[in-house]
Amino acid sequence: MAGMEQMEPMEPRGGGAAVTDPRGVLRQGRAFLDFFWDIAKPEQEVRLAATESLLRHLREGKKDDELKYTLKRLVEGLGATREAARPGFSLALAQVLQAFEEIPLCSILEQIKEKHNLETVKKKLVRNAAFGNFFGVMALFQSGRLVKDRKALLESIQLLQQLTNHQTHLRDLPRKTLIDITSEVPETVFEEVLFDILQGDLSSAFTSPENLHLLLVGMQKFPGVLKPKKLKKLFGSPTVVNKENISRLVELLKSAAKSEKEDKKLPSVVFDLLQVALKEGAFELFWNEVVENGLLKEKSGPVSYMCYRLLGSALPLLSMEQLQVVLKGKVMLHYGEHVVATQSPQGFKFAAEMEGYIDTFLSGCDDPERQLAVMMGFSTLTNQGRPVLLSASRVVRHLQAVALQKYISWLKDMFLSPDLDCCLDFSSNRQKQNRQNADIAQQKIARLRRWIIHRLVSITESATRKEESLVMDIARFCFFHAFFVAKKKNSQIAEASVLPSEPLNERDHTETENYFFGLLQTLNTLPVLGDTAKAAALREKHVHGVTADGKLWIFLLVEYANKLLSSEHVKAVKPFTEEQKDIWERTLQSVKNLQKKENKSDSAKVAAFQQLLLSIAIYLFKNQPETVDVLSDLLNCTERAFSKEAKKKKKTDNSEPGWVEVMVEILLSLLAQPSLLLRRISKSVFVWICPNLTKRGLQLILDVFDPNQEQNEESAVVVMEESNKKTKSAQNTDEEGSDDSSDEDTTDSEDEESEEVDDNFRSQLMKVLQAGNALEEDKSDEELDDEAMMALDKNISALFAEQQKRIQAKKDEKDRMRKEKILRRDFKAKVLDLIDVFLVKQAENPLVFDIIEPLLQLIEQCMSSDSDKQEVDFLQKTASIFKNSLCRNKQYCKTVASLQEDVHALVQRLVKKACKHTDSAVALYYFSASLYLLKVLKGNTSSTLPPPEPKKQSDSRAKQACQLLNPGCLNVKKVAVIYQQALTQFLSKRNSPLTCSMFHDLFKRFPIMCKPLVDTLVEFITAAARQHQQAMACLLLHRVLLLHELKLFVTEEEWEELITRCISQVTECLKALGKPIMKAEKEKVAKSLELLNFLLKTVKGQKLNVQLTEVEEVLLTLQQLEDIGNSPRLDSLYWNVMHWLNYTKPKKEKTATKPTQGAELLKRKKKGFLPETKKRKNRKKGVQENGVEPGEGGEPAPEEQPLGTQTPKNKKGPVPGGSKKHPSRAGRENGVAKAGGGDLPTADEGEAVADKKKKKRKRKNRKRKGAAGDEAEQVPAAKKTKGSVVQETQKQDKSKKKRKEKQVLQE
Repeated sequence: MAGMEQMEPMEPRGGGAAVTDPRGVLRQGRAFLDFFWDIAKPEQEVRLAATESLLRHLREGKKDDELKYTLKRLVEGLGATREAARPGFSLALAQVLQAFEEIPLCSILEQIKEKHNLETVKKKLVRNAAFGNFFGVMALFQSGRLVKDRKALLESIQLLQQLTNHQTHLRDLPRKTLIDITSEVPETVFEEVLFDILQGDLSSAFTSPENLHLLLVGMQKFPGVLKPKKLKKLFGSPTVVNKENISRLVELLKSAAKSEKEDKKLPSVVFDLLQVALKEGAFELFWNEVVENGLLKEKSGPVSYMCYRLLGSALPLLSMEQLQVVLKGKVMLHYGEHVVATQSPQGFKFAAEMEGYIDTFLSGCDDPERQLAVMMGFSTLTNQGRPVLLSASRVVRHLQAVALQKYISWLKDMFLSPDLDCCLDFSSNRQKQNRQNADIAQQKIARLRRWIIHRLVSITESATRKEESLVMDIARFCFFHAFFVAKKKNSQIAEASVLPSEPLNERDHTETENYFFGLLQTLNTLPVLGDTAKAAALREKHVHGVTADGKLWIFLLVEYANKLLSSEHVKAVKPFTEEQKDIWERTLQSVKNLQKKENKSDSAKVAAFQQLLLSIAIYLFKNQPETVDVLSDLLNCTERAFSKEAKKKKKTDNSEPGWVEVMVEILLSLLAQPSLLLRRISKSVFVWICPNLTKRGLQLILDVFDPNQEQNEESAVVVMEESNKKTKSAQNTDEEGSDDSSDEDTTDSEDEESEEVDDNFRSQLMKVLQAGNALEEDKSDEELDDEAMMALDKNISALFAEQQKRIQAKKDEKDRMRKEKILRRDFKAKVLDLIDVFLVKQAENPLVFDIIEPLLQLIEQCMSSDSDKQEVDFLQKTASIFKNSLCRNKQYCKTVASLQEDVHALVQRLVKKACKHTDSAVALYYFSASLYLLKVLKGNTSSTLPPPEPKKQSDSRAKQACQLLNPGCLNVKKVAVIYQQALTQFLSKRNSPLTCSMFHDLFKRFPIMCKPLVDTLVEFITAAARQHQQAMACLLLHRVLLLHELKLFVTEEEWEELITRCISQVTECLKALGKPIMKAEKEKVAKSLELLNFLLKTVKGQKLNVQLTEVEEVLLTLQQLEDIGNSPRLDSLYWNVMHWLNYTKPKKEKTATKPTQGAELLKRKKKGFLPETKKRKNRKKGVQENGVEPGEGGEPAPEEQPLGTQTPKNKKGPVPGGSKKHPSRAGRENGVAKAGGGDLPTADEGEAVADKKKKKRKRKNRKRKGAAGDEAEQVPAAKKTKGSVVQETQKQDKSKKKRKEKQVLQE
């Protein structure tokens, strides 16, 4: 009571008292009112910022009138029309009530009811009033004070109950808010305050999902109030989930599912009902009767998805026994059928959402047994043997170590002894229809084994709690069942301790083999596992593919394979021959020798050979004949690379290839293999051998791009056929059912195009017919007996069959050549990756120079070849490597002293090819390559210089100047001659592939080349034969003179002489202009004036001793040319130049003669009028020109009437359509003159023009019956015809339209 007494005096501050001086609040400033505008804006960030600013302002100001005005505005805004404004005002009101606790909630609630009274409000504002009441209660609830104020709480609940009648506007929002408020109320408040007013809703719990939800929330939050006895009094039963209520619960849940289908989430009432069922001990009754036998029979999308969501949400709440009931029930089966049926892109896929439920359960569950039960339950939901759960699912990353180990053991047991009885298996409708007399059991076992192997392989990638022993166990299991078969049980080999109940067939071994090589690729990139300090150190170094003790994963697998080969209890699927056994033993011995040298020799080199040997050795189990030859060459190469004799003496016999060349050949052969593992290993090995690459080894790589050498055609065909087989097998493994696949071979004959019959086939057909006497006219078909007819038919069919074979052979040959071309291009793209690696890793190697021309030739070939996607991608890749890895690489060869002559010769060849090429795009690449070589010869000094220090600025500039002046290994004279010839060709040849940007790049990057070439530019200002070439010479010369580095290479006398010659040449160029400046000359004049502007600026700025008399005379003569004055650009450039000669641009004098009134009318144009060719001529002008009086019948035109001499017909008001600002509008009636005479068009013609305009604008034909003939011409301005009024209103605004129509009616 004391608290209430203290609050009573404060009631006027925020309560119901109105603002005494609202204008005083408004006069305080605009910033305060802007808060309310921002609160109503649709952007959430703006609303939140405005709410914070308003609270800060109210706290700092502490003014009662502002607080009262704030509450008034916020309460009014609760019922705003804009949807975004209502929650903004509601949140702001909640924050204000929370900040100022002295404001009584009951007074605010009264304001809300008064402002948004549902009984007195107009019908069209009922929606806004309903939302105003609702958001008002929300504001009170969000303030956090509603639960403490019992009176306000009671009134708010009653108001929400009233709002439930307005479902048209609010739907179920009041009921949901009532449930939220109830869940926050203490138990005592619920029992003393809310239970009585909610008793009606609780007793009718089975009439609507909202009432049921309220009951369920009350049972969970207030178990002491809603006891079974009280529940029995409310609705007749002590429990909710019982047999009597099953049907009513099913109907309520169906209704809830359909109401929540747009939100795609589980309705809260369903989850609460599940919790109550668990609490009441009636879960099995709820799941079996309500869910499986009730909801699932609905067969509607929203109800089915609700059941799936209930299944996923229930997993964390269930015990082991309850999990078994759920995971083996009808909901799981129904979910599996949904996943298989919705594999089309259009269907809604629930599998990802279910995987999210599983992931949430596994991450929050600490019981390994429950984790294992859920994983096994979803792994045994199978479609004809194949589990529905994705084999690459990453949910296993949350499994604990014990559960993960048990899960892997269960997968291996299922692989060896498939137990289809424990699986919840189903078949789709199509699979049931296509079921044949095939062995369904064998097919299911094969599909299950395929999924299990992929599941095991993916565990090594996704599991986070995996250990080295676990990964090795999976790798051994996959390797054993890919390449070996156990003869009998053997306890020494874990994989042979249990024999498969169903032996693996050839297809099973092939699938396991493919997945094993995928696992091997994962192991090569696997980070170091374990928690030891050594493992952490290796992970910091980014070491991959090794165990914690530093051994390669692949080496451990090779040791395991050697153990299996020496065992008598197992046999290989493809047994080794004596030669293969010998090569295997040599490989193991070579690897052991390499491991001994690992600490002595280069570790990278040793690791490269070791990795390659082990990978090829493992590959020996898959493809034995080809791998033996590759492995033999690799062993010889390894012995040669690490032999002591090779290091001591230089090789004198060039006929025998070195180990690097042999290694390159091996790597190239591996790149042609379909195995992604071998291709990646070959690329990584090439990185390690790059420093030892020789010129012959590099040439082997470059020969791949030589179009004249097609040495790998046969191997390409073999690889193509093998890859096709792999693709076909992969497609067979990925398809859901082999019965569903259609035979494509049967449709090939239908798609074949009709081939023209050649002459040879026609002659053979004639011979067959003549031999059977079928072409003789004297004999009829009846004279041929049956045997002759059969013989003739047999010969004809044989002939057509032979012809069909020939046609098919031609098609097969074309298809083979097309596939070979694609394969060859793909192989070149892989080899191109090796070039990229070499350019990046060995940028300072002199062998880089040998790559430039082959790369350019490759770009040139691609530019002239087909434009299919593969060719375009290959071209882009080649061009990217050339630009980024070569030309833009900051590292380059530092030892070119001995190669100066060769590099200069290469520069000359590149520039000459750039000049001779017809394609400018290809010429750019050649020119860029020559600039790269200049950078190598000159040295990239500008990029390597450190930034100059402020104290030693002059020293740093001097050092930079010295480096610019130093040519390095560059022979400036020789190179200048090369580029001078190119520049001469560019400025003289008609169609030169060179461009201005090429030479600008040359001058900008190498200022040392400016001085030798500037004389050529000066000469061609006048010597160039064509206008655009003279313009290019001026442009290039201008850019060269702008370079500050140029002054470092010339003396002051040479600079002054250069400026003098440039001015003289430009003057001669301008002298040669013709009187009318042609279009081609304008660009030359513009570039000449720009250059001359710079030259005169330099002369004036540096005070050079240059005579400007001649150029001044020439410029003065140019002023007389009209073409320069008519062009704004040339005129501006001209007077910029004349400014340096102390001439100013004269101002244009305005004409003093005032144009006549008729001329003004002609000049003025109104937006939207007809073009000049469409509208009639001005009557006044036409009358004066034709010598006819202005009006007919002695009536003057309105424009010629003197002021105050209006006719009686238009004295009542202004002329309709007239305007004070635009008097010409009064002189025309929709583009038709008011009085006519002489040769002017009649009014009928004017209406036709207006009708034509209306057809164009509105595409409608409005026929108006207006006055015509002389009558229309004699109508005064105040009386318009109906048609002209309609036309006038189309041009004027809506506000003018009503006024003018009223004036017409009055007149």
